[in-house]
Amino acid sequence: MKTTDRPTGVIFFPAFDWAISPTHPEREERLLYTRDQIFEEGIMDLPEIREYHPRLASAKDVSRVHFCVPDVESRVTEAHMVSAGCAMVMADAFMQKEVKNAFAIIRPPGHHAMTVVHGNRGFCDINNEAVMVEYLRRTYGVRRIAIVDTDVHHGDGTQEIFWHDPDVLFVSFHQDGRTLFPGSGFTNELGGPLAYGTTINIPMAPRTTDEGIHYIMDNLVLPILDEFKPELVINSAGQDNHYSDPLANMSFTAKGYAILNQKLRPDIAVLEGGYSVETALPYINMAIIMAMAGIDFSNLREPDYNPSRFKESAKNMDYIRALVTHQLATFRDRERVVEANRKEGRDFYGSSRSTFYDTEYLQEEQRLDLRMCPDCCGYRRISSSCAHHSGRSYSVFCVALPAACCPDCAARARQDYEDMKKKPGYGYLYLQDRIDDEYKTFETKTGRENTL
Repeated sequence: MKTTDRPTGVIFFPAFDWAISPTHPEREERLLYTRDQIFEEGIMDLPEIREYHPRLASAKDVSRVHFCVPDVESRVTEAHMVSAGCAMVMADAFMQKEVKNAFAIIRPPGHHAMTVVHGNRGFCDINNEAVMVEYLRRTYGVRRIAIVDTDVHHGDGTQEIFWHDPDVLFVSFHQDGRTLFPGSGFTNELGGPLAYGTTINIPMAPRTTDEGIHYIMDNLVLPILDEFKPELVINSAGQDNHYSDPLANMSFTAKGYAILNQKLRPDIAVLEGGYSVETALPYINMAIIMAMAGIDFSNLREPDYNPSRFKESAKNMDYIRALVTHQLATFRDRERVVEANRKEGRDFYGSSRSTFYDTEYLQEEQRLDLRMCPDCCGYRRISSSCAHHSGRSYSVFCVALPAACCPDCAARARQDYEDMKKKPGYGYLYLQDRIDDEYKTFETKTGRENTL
């Protein structure tokens, strides 16, 4: 069967039993209007669409990506496990050639969740796309993947998770972090020393329109994808660039989203943000589904759409053109920079960060050390501390082995984990071993070790 003959896979999980609070933007009726419009318009009954049903992700699926403190069970709700599981269902459908592409319309979202998880930040507890990526790698042997994040907020969690991974290209265009949460995503954020240039950020000025975003897509994102040559393209499909979104200040339209999707041609799209629950989300989700399925969307418009409101300024287009030129040149210089970093001869590269969990008002302090291996992308050691609302403070030590680790790095990483068992100072130790697909948690107080 030709790819074009296959349907588009759609899975819908609104998580009506989960909400941050009854009046919060991330609340129970978040996708109510979307669900009603999709089903009332008969989209799910078309032969171009095949609906799938949710399933739970496992603790092991989550542990391939995250160090949940103190453990997955106490940090992650069932709704989050279903949401991540839905993304995995779409991954299976695509890889098994049941569909030509797939769209997971799911809650809760995920792209602000980082490697270490102490709580909820940016409405996110675990990163759905990252869980799906590592599932794809483990199950199907996929290695080289591109994630294009179209959320208005910088996907700082996805960026951090893949910061040191040269086989994952992360591209995010978003409202300038000087004007919006999480205050990151600037042009100098380009990836770790052995993965430089595989993170590309495009911060946009408030009120950027379809014209500006499509210029970025045509002249930066698509050329980068063409040169990177990913095996899969994933759209982290935020919808809060829409002109009616109450949490942001952009001027994108539903039809603009459809055209963007038509150009990007993602293999799998996973819903992220978007909080105009009545006036935007039903139209944007319809637009994305129609574009992915090859259904004519030319007549799809919001009731209040007025083209005179969406004219890009000459000043902003000048900024966008300069930004595109700069980031494209940076991407094309990535191999030279990585090679120069390797030649420095350091055993480890170190960095520190402080992360604010805005939803729960937690402050995490973290130290990361990356082995600067001459033969692979290295392994990571992470020290993290945070005081939780329970009144308990956690100090944890994490070791992360990528599947692409060389034998020397793998041996050293496993030994680091064993050595730390004999040293005081940390409440929990974690080993994330993607080579053996084995994930260990050691509680120093009791001496108990759990393996997934």
